[in-house]
Amino acid sequence: MQPLLAEDPQAIGVYRLLGRLGAGGMGRVYLGRSAGGRTVAVKVVHPHFATDEQFRARFRREVEAARRVGGAWTAPVLDADPQAPVPWVATGYVAGPSLTQAVAEEGPLPEAAVRALGAGLGEALAAVHALGLVHRDVKPSNVLLTLDGPRLIDFGIARASDGTASLTSTGVSVGSPGYMSPEQILGKAVTGAADVFSLGAVLAYAATGEPSFPGDGSAAVLLYKVVHEPPVLGPALAGELRALVVDCLAKAPGDRPDPAEVVRRLAGGRGAAALVRPGWLPAPLVERVSRRAVELLDLEARAAEPAVGVFGPPDPSYGQGVAAAVPPQRPADGGRAVGEEGKRIALSAAAGGRGRQRLSCTLVLTVAGALAVATTGAFVFGLLPGQGGGASGKGESAAKPPAATGASQDPSGTPVATVPEAFLGTWSGPVKSGGLDNGTMTSTISGGGKGAYVVRTTYSVLDAVECHSKAKLLAATSTRLTVEEVSDGAQGPLCTGATTTVTYALAPGGIAFASEDAAGGRPTAALSRKSG
Repeated sequence: MQPLLAEDPQAIGVYRLLGRLGAGGMGRVYLGRSAGGRTVAVKVVHPHFATDEQFRARFRREVEAARRVGGAWTAPVLDADPQAPVPWVATGYVAGPSLTQAVAEEGPLPEAAVRALGAGLGEALAAVHALGLVHRDVKPSNVLLTLDGPRLIDFGIARASDGTASLTSTGVSVGSPGYMSPEQILGKAVTGAADVFSLGAVLAYAATGEPSFPGDGSAAVLLYKVVHEPPVLGPALAGELRALVVDCLAKAPGDRPDPAEVVRRLAGGRGAAALVRPGWLPAPLVERVSRRAVELLDLEARAAEPAVGVFGPPDPSYGQGVAAAVPPQRPADGGRAVGEEGKRIALSAAAGGRGRQRLSCTLVLTVAGALAVATTGAFVFGLLPGQGGGASGKGESAAKPPAATGASQDPSGTPVATVPEAFLGTWSGPVKSGGLDNGTMTSTISGGGKGAYVVRTTYSVLDAVECHSKAKLLAATSTRLTVEEVSDGAQGPLCTGATTTVTYALAPGGIAFASEDAAGGRPTAALSRKSG
């Protein structure tokens, strides 16, 4: 992370910029934040691309394709303006190091982590290929590591430069030597099998710390080896994992497994989520992610008030990419060990304030919990679903919802048997806990009667943690819903999973949300309609 320079804009689109994340052949990447508190990575292309109409057309097509990509193991494209004087695209920010940085600074990953990594990336590629898309640039710097699994980034945006008039003058190429498939190098038809080849090379790097096609610094020599020579795999890569990597690196596309087969061989029938559990990353990397959250807290505290800036030409120098290294943060007491309470800083405070609130149903003992994993191998189990304080309701700390009183909670409303039509649809907005910003939430409300699950909600903090809940209808009036919220499916490692009572009330311009979740700081939100 680097501070903004005098020539940098203060804002791009609706996003206030907080710092520089890196630079590359396409442009510069900034850390930004929306008015609603969502943290994003904003990639702004180099000005010389903006003058190339062929590039703009390709950029627009690639952004439209990338918007379709979703799933648990990707960083979504949230916003873009291909028609801006200098085109830009905003993606969800991932608060974690790249695989390149992790391996370079901490060494190869243990086998269990490599399996979880491969299964997550395999599921991401399966989702991409199901849309008829090919990533084309799967490499360690495009894989980010978080507490709740890997993230694959940069879906196709670099391809916008392929074949443009700017290509020969800038030296930009699509794909990365050593990770490009033979068919990419030879200019043949590229299918999803090319991504599988790249995935095999990524897994070999993660397991051994060395590229599978070592070179002498000459791109031509490296590309020749990829096309004509077998991979060089160190002894650290053994057994079933080695056999899978060898199959992925087959020269002929038809000889490679598809992504679903990769996932099956790594995770059996359980899927990637079964392998990504608390502690899936080595302790030094967990601590690194935690420090990234603390850095964002400090950065937000120092950031200026929102201002509209004018874009200046990005520095053409080449940087390290989206996930820049984060220097360790010195404890406030000068280096002495501090207790858990001293470290209990909400991740969500980085969205606009400091405090100890935790997000509803769901989020978040945060940095204290993450540091507990890094330093002791333990976790705050009372805040995890099904671990003594979650949705199972078995723990003493489980939140017990008060009995619903139906229309008495809303004297002006008329009791109804099902969810009124005015509530139906998807609603989103920033969350407040104790008056402080505490991430964002999106709720989809569907029809149904008492006892039916009528709400599905995703809570997000810094895009580093997502927690999911569902809620069944307890009572309804013409203007208010009272629901019981519990965790829904696999949760991130920092989710509380508490069972609690929540209300959704019609309000001017949207819906007023309120939760009785004491662990989450009794959060509230003003939600506006997204769809429906």
